[in-house]
Amino acid sequence: MRTRVFVGLGSNMNEPLKQLEKAVAAIRQIPDTTVQKLSGMYASAPMGPEDQPDYMNAVVELQSGLDAQVLLESLQMIEQQQGRCRDGERWTQRTLDLDILLYGNDVIHTDTLTIPHPGMHQRSFVLQPLKELDATIVIPGRGNINDCLDGDLLGEVINRLENYSWP
Repeated sequence: MRTRVFVGLGSNMNEPLKQLEKAVAAIRQIPDTTVQKLSGMYASAPMGPEDQPDYMNAVVELQSGLDAQVLLESLQMIEQQQGRCRDGERWTQRTLDLDILLYGNDVIHTDTLTIPHPGMHQRSFVLQPLKELDATIVIPGRGNINDCLDGDLLGEVINRLENYSWP
């Protein structure tokens, strides 16, 4: 059985657009997983320390036959291959951040994985590209995406890169 999955992508180091393009190319190589759609590219202000570059963000829709934990491990491997260092500090600059936002309608809480992704319902840099892919999506435990976008949001979107197209 294949599951509809949404993954958030973010980068603000080492040519962020190229980091995200390389990540999507690597995601296309994950076994039993198919890229269905890609959102546009969004520039956003950093959350946390303001002395870091702006982020580039997007969301990718997948169909995957992988268990959520196995998919997470595949995504973390891609992050590591692209120089992601997990040092325990939150909201710092990074070459690549790949987060499973939604895994079907599942609600998952383990030591290593929480779905829906915590805080996604408050982050405009996640919600805007997600809405671009599916304007009717419901976030389990949070409601319709439009209701979330009308709430108190963090992570200001600066702009959508209108002339950007994925390779």
